[in-house]
Amino acid sequence: MPGKWKETAKIVGQTKIGKGIYSMWLQTEEIAGHAVPGQFISVYCRDGSRLLPRPISICEIDREMKQLRIVYRVAGKGTEEFSKLETGGSLEIMGPLGNGFPLSRMEEKHHAMLIAGGIGIPPMVELSKQLPGGKSIVVGYRDELFLTEELGKNGSVFIATEDGSAGTKGNVLDAVRENDIQADIIYACGPTPMLRALKAYAQEKGIECWISMEERMACGIGACLACVCQSKEVDGHSHVHNKRVCKEGPVFLASEVEL
Repeated sequence: MPGKWKETAKIVGQTKIGKGIYSMWLQTEEIAGHAVPGQFISVYCRDGSRLLPRPISICEIDREMKQLRIVYRVAGKGTEEFSKLETGGSLEIMGPLGNGFPLSRMEEKHHAMLIAGGIGIPPMVELSKQLPGGKSIVVGYRDELFLTEELGKNGSVFIATEDGSAGTKGNVLDAVRENDIQADIIYACGPTPMLRALKAYAQEKGIECWISMEERMACGIGACLACVCQSKEVDGHSHVHNKRVCKEGPVFLASEVEL
């Protein structure tokens, strides 16, 4: 049975890699050794007035060094607090949490398309490293690019930007069509409108599609119910057509959830 651990992790390094976007490497005892692509950790604030932790997706895993990399955007007081921490400092974290991307599905597939937008891009770095077979990686940005160099080491990268400053002008599906990218399985993470469009695209093309709905998560521990989504199956916990993204997800087969 997969476990989870609460640890005091040492900050190995932190750098600003974009406007309001930070990359942090953490030294762990157990978490890095058990994490898989698509999972996340809960990061606890030092300020006692902010009781609930912040769920942040795992960007990279170094099992040998027992280290994790997280890449996050400053979106409130909790993440602002994290951004001010320096090398040598520490953070209370819990993880690994959630269900990751099913790597085993590639055993009967030939070519994967990894599609991500905005702060949904970080989990794709470790996924692209661990996923076997051919990979086309399609990433969408508002304007400023980040993590493209890391992604380029593990597959062919195609970029879409809203302002057309790099790659295809438009969204990730515009880039898929412009470059005529073909695949027999899709792994995706990003904002809900993007995932909704991808679900429709995958259904139209008959492609198996796995999506991470991490954007919806608030507390990351199943307490606040802010991340509940509708599902086709009845949930054993609540006995209704609901799933908690942070508990039953964040990764789902797109055809199983309503977007």
